[in-house]
This record gives sequence, structure tokens and C-alpha cells, in this order.
Amino acid sequence: MTKKKIIDKLQTPKAVKWFWIILVSPVALIVLLLLLIRLGVFGKLPTFEELENPKSNLATEIYSEDGQMIGSFFVQNRSYVDYSELSPALVAALTSTEDMRFYSHSGIDFISLARVAVKTMALGNRNQGGGSTITQQLAKNLYPRDTAVYDNPVSKGSKLVISKLKEWITAVMLEYNYTKEEILTMYLNTVLYGSNAYGIKSAARTFFNKLPSELNVQEAAMLVGVVNAPTRYSPRSNPDRALIRRNTVIDRMRAGGFLTRHQRDSIKALPIVLDYHPISHDEGTGTYFRSMLQIVMTSDRPDRKSFAPGVAGDWDYKAAVELWDKNPLYGWCRKNTKANGAQYDLYRDGLKIYTTINATMQRYAEKAVWAQMGGNVQPMMDRVLKGRRSIFSNLSKEEEQAIINRAMRNSDRYRMLKKEGATEKEIQQAFDTPVKMRVFSYKGDRDTTMTPRDSLYYYKRFLRASLMALDPSNGYVKAYVGGPSFRYFKYDMVKQGKRQIGSTIKPFVYTFAIEQLGLTPCTPVPNLPVTIETYNEPWSPREASKVVYDGNPRPLRWGLANSRNNYSAWIMKQARQPEAVAEFIHKFGIHSYVDPVPALCVGTSDFSLFELVGAYGTFANRGVHIDPIFVTRIEDRHGNVLANFTAPAQDAISEQTAYTMLGMLKNVVNAGTAGRIRALGITADMGGKTGTTQNNSDAWFVGVTPKLVAGVWVGGEDRSIHLSSGGEGSRIALPIFADFIKRVYNEPKLGITQKDQFPIPVGAVSYDCDESDLHAPASQTRDDEFFD
Repeated sequence: MTKKKIIDKLQTPKAVKWFWIILVSPVALIVLLLLLIRLGVFGKLPTFEELENPKSNLATEIYSEDGQMIGSFFVQNRSYVDYSELSPALVAALTSTEDMRFYSHSGIDFISLARVAVKTMALGNRNQGGGSTITQQLAKNLYPRDTAVYDNPVSKGSKLVISKLKEWITAVMLEYNYTKEEILTMYLNTVLYGSNAYGIKSAARTFFNKLPSELNVQEAAMLVGVVNAPTRYSPRSNPDRALIRRNTVIDRMRAGGFLTRHQRDSIKALPIVLDYHPISHDEGTGTYFRSMLQIVMTSDRPDRKSFAPGVAGDWDYKAAVELWDKNPLYGWCRKNTKANGAQYDLYRDGLKIYTTINATMQRYAEKAVWAQMGGNVQPMMDRVLKGRRSIFSNLSKEEEQAIINRAMRNSDRYRMLKKEGATEKEIQQAFDTPVKMRVFSYKGDRDTTMTPRDSLYYYKRFLRASLMALDPSNGYVKAYVGGPSFRYFKYDMVKQGKRQIGSTIKPFVYTFAIEQLGLTPCTPVPNLPVTIETYNEPWSPREASKVVYDGNPRPLRWGLANSRNNYSAWIMKQARQPEAVAEFIHKFGIHSYVDPVPALCVGTSDFSLFELVGAYGTFANRGVHIDPIFVTRIEDRHGNVLANFTAPAQDAISEQTAYTMLGMLKNVVNAGTAGRIRALGITADMGGKTGTTQNNSDAWFVGVTPKLVAGVWVGGEDRSIHLSSGGEGSRIALPIFADFIKRVYNEPKLGITQKDQFPIPVGAVSYDCDESDLHAPASQTRDDEFFD
């Protein structure tokens, strides 16, 4: 057929018709599909309202009083930043790498699509990418594709086409609703960078310990590059690949005109330098504090079943209900709802919680606990255990086994096996089968092989410690350490755990004597045994060591300085009514049950360190008690204030009584059981009180300074695990306080110095007793101890 005949045939009406059908059909099909997708035939598209408020799991951020983010609650470790918080290098790296024509298209880059069609589909070059714009990638991140798997190639291809067209429509809608800067910011806020870091703010902090605005070119290039494949290009697990990928991004920044040739070459020659701080609920600053905060804010109204039976349980239940009802922070996520009526979710709603914690003091407190426990206390315990047949003291085999069985049932391993349907016999066998594990050590975590049952014994051999510090003038909690390592010892011994407080209760008993009985620090009391008649039988306390009852009268403050149990009992005998003393103690903010019996004067009650430190703050705050507070305000993700918090205050004792008691607490430091403070080189104006319970089970110290009150507890997980000797409060709890307060004094920016003085109230009466009677004989200077 000649060329002319072919042209004539193509120009026939039928040929022209088919030509236009073939040319227009694909376009018409795409238009039809777009229309059907827009109508929701192939699944729901995001509405304009959803585009204005895209849903994502935003981490709740926790801030210290000095503006540092000390942790977060998250399902995905994601935090949002604004465009103004991004470094120019980030924007340049992202647009150069992912979407060079970002500022010139409206969500779909048809030039890139043409490139894909020609080079990828026609020529088989798979290195050209998929042609997706940043806006399309954002659409896919915010509104993920259907994840169903299809074996049929036609179904699979159809799903891909529909998904792509959905992303086109969503991308155009995003471009309509947001500015280019907002789209860039949203993209950087939503993508995963590896190491459980979602969003550029979390990524910058995780990999470089910086804010996004502080990132330089090489850091920005690495983070933009890692998004392509977070595991493959991880600078931690694949540093060589990460370096190659980073340099590829730098090359593209040069091609985009953001870098000169010299800048490109010099930056590419630099190594990747990380300041790696992975975010974990088990790691970082204030782990115990963050856990406590989560428990408090998400707690339900207390249930009586959660408390022990009996009078003490009834008291604790009523106190917990009153706290939940009156303190707005307790159960805040249950008591408050969002605009849509749903409760707040700490792990998804991106709240900002501003706390009273001072990040510097918190780090000093954690270091003090670690240094003293790892360097002194635990080595003492290890030496004791070498000479014992068991880690438990004075228990039968049956009692020991009961403790281990209880620990086993409370373990995650037991609960997991039970959930999987394992029988009790199978669980016992699993606990007796050696497995590889990583265990805690003060010299660093170590890998070993042991049975899970042996691991229970291993962890119980470690003594625990806790520390809390607060500003007595406003009740602000400044430092909070619930144990040596939250990863391995989850139980919080600041607020969650309660222990017998021993002689740290005595200052409240002496305050009762001054405030209610009209006694003074100089009131003479005979140094004799004291017996009190009770409903059951006469009660007479023993002393901590062999003391001489010489019958000579000594000032009341001598009894407190030397923590003499007979002096505390003498006060209880004058009071006649233990109920009145117990009620008086509650005025200091002690919410725990105080059994109204004469023996309360030697510390038979169980308190938490949290309430004990808060109570001692009353002495430094001129008699006004302020409940400890640890959150000042909560904001939503947009910075709108949702709640402000203030601590309730009440007059507990007179200003004169508080001043008098400060003088007596100073004597404990200057001439009594806390004298080790001075031996450790601390000369500050300071009071304090030591405490030790039966058999060295619990060691306490609370120090009172003009601007800071701090308390320390040391003991075993079980009371039967303790030091045989040398476990008094002055020897193992006081040094932790001393280590902490020294670090505070050596940091000028904290504004707390050894020159601080307690103020003297106007018209205050000072007591100057006979100094010759203030010092105990050498045999009586040993630390105090509680005895039944």
C-alpha cells in the first residue's frame, strides 16, 4: 500500500474516531477514577476538617522548671515544631533531595511523572524514584494506604493505581489548605528517622542532642537522608551506609544551588559525629518521676479493694479518695475532656507538662544516689552476704521461699507465661531453666546465663535508695529519685513505697511537746527509763545501744540530738493521749495512718519519703505547711493553657515553734547523731534528723536548709534483707544527702550556697541551754534505732 493510500485511510471518519478514542480514553479513565475516588467509591478520603486537624500520635513532653525537656510519654516518640524552629539547612536538604520543584507545583509534579514514565517504565531505570512530591509523601504519611495483600496481579495493580490517585487528590487538598512552609513542617514532623524517633524534633534530640534550629548542614543532610530507609541508613547500626547517603544529600544540595562546590567538598569530608540520646521510658533524666507523674495523672478514683483490710486500710483509702477529689492533678486525664468529649491521652495528645523539677538538681540527685550506693553501700552489703548462707536475715526456709514465690508471681515473665496458657508446673520449670540475660551491675550492665529464679535472688541482694528534695517556701519538688535504676528496679521508693520511719518521727513528737505541752528545748528531763501503762501491758522502749541511765536531768533538746527513745517516751507520757499526738502529726501533711499508741514516738508508722520530706519543709517555712507540688501547668500541642496548679498551704504550727524546732534540728547536726555532716566538710546553717529501724532494715536522713529540704531512704526490697551492722541512717543515708547537697552548693546558678541563713522571726525567743549538757558521752553518740 502506497504512502498516499495509508494517509487517505487514516483520514476516514472511522479512523479519526478511533484515534480520538485511543487518545482520550486514558485521560477520561483517569478523570472518571478521580471523580469516583472523590465521591468515596473506593474508600473514604480525608475531609477538609480532618486536613485542618490531621491526627497523629504526638508525644506528651515533660519540661523542667529551667526549660529542659526531661522526658516524654509516647506511643510514637513524636513532637511537633513550627517552621520558624527549623534550620535553613533542613529545608534545603529536604527540598533538594525529595522535591526539587516543590515551590513551583501544586501537589503533583507532572515533570517528575513524565520522567518516571519514560525512564522507569519505558527504559527500566529503577533509580529514578517514584515521582512523588513532598506533599504526596505527606498525604501517604497522614493517611496511609490500604495494607491488604492481593495475589492477583490485576488486583494488585488496581490497588496501586487507586492509592496513587487518592494521594494525588489528598496532596492537592493539602496544597489548598496549607502554605508551602506548613507542608514542609508537617512532613518533617511526621516521618520516622529511626531509633524510635518520629518527627524532626525527636530525631534532632536523639541523634545530636540539639533542637532542629541548631542543626548544621551535615547533620541536616544525615537526618533527611535517613528517612529514605531508617534501618538501612542508621548512623548507629550502619555508619558506612549512613555516610554515603548523607553525602548523596549534600551532592543534591550542591545541585540545587544551596551549597558552593567548596562547601560541598569540605562538608563531605567530615565524619558523622553523633551525640546519641535515644528516648526511652526506662532511660534518661527523672525516670521514676516521669513514671510517678503518669500514674498520678491517669489514676482512677481509688477503690477500697486496692487497700489492705482493717483500720489502717480504711484510713489510707479515705486519704487517697480525699487526695483524688481535692487535688486536680490526680486523675487529670480522667477528670478532663477534650472538645470532642474524649478523655485526654498522655501518649497521643501531644500535651506539654511543665514541672517543678530542676534538671540540674535532678542529675545531681541521681549521681549522688548512684555514687554512694555503688561505691560504698552495696560493697558493704556484698561483704556481709559473703559470710551469710542466705541473702535473708533470720528467716526460715519456708519464709524465704514464700518471698521468692511472691516475687515470681509478680514478675513480667510469670504473667506472660500465664497469659500464654502455661500450667503452674510449666511455669516452675521455665523459672528453673537457665537462659541468657542482661543483668544490672553498678559497674555496668553485664550479659550472663542464669535461671529466672536465680535472677530473683540476684536482684534482691541489691539495697535500694531514694531521694527527694523540695523548696520549702513553695513546696516545689526539685529532685526525685525513686531507686538506683528504673530499668531494673521499677518500684518507686519516694511516693509508692512506704517504710517504718524510725526516729525521723521524733521532731514531730518534740514539736507537740513545745506547741501543745508548753515545754521548751531547755526543759530538764531525767535520764531514766520510761514505762507507760497501756490497755494491754506496760510499754517501755529500749535504746539503740548500751546507754547509761544516770538519772541526771538533761535538756529536752539533748534527747533529740542524741535520739534517745526514753525522752520521746517521756513526752508521750506527759501527753497522756497518743490520739492527740497522732492527730497533731497529720497537720504536717502526713496522710498515712499513724497508729495512736505510745510506741508511735519511736517510729512504728509507715510513711513515704514524699510525705516525710514535705512535712519537714514546715520547719523551714516558718510553720506553714505546703503540700509538695510537682506540676505547675499543662498546655495542649498549640500552647493553649489547659490547667494551672498551685499548692495548698495551711498553718501547722506557730512561727515561734518552727524557729525553736529549727534550733533543735541544728543541734542534731552540730552535737548529735547527724554530726557526720560536719565531718564531711559541710559548714552550712543546717538542721537534720537521722533514723534507723529494727535490725538496720531502713536507714533515713532528712536535711533541712534555708532553701532546700531533702530526704534519703536506704533499705532492701524486703525488710529481712539488710546490713548486719553499720546500716544506720547516719552511715548510709546521710552520706547520700551530703553528696547531693555538696553538688548543689558547688553550682552557683542554682542560687543555693553554704552562706544561706535561716531568717529569725521578729520578736523570736532563742533558747540557750547549758552547753555542758548538750553533748552525749562517747558511748551514746551512736546513731538512733527503733525498737519495739
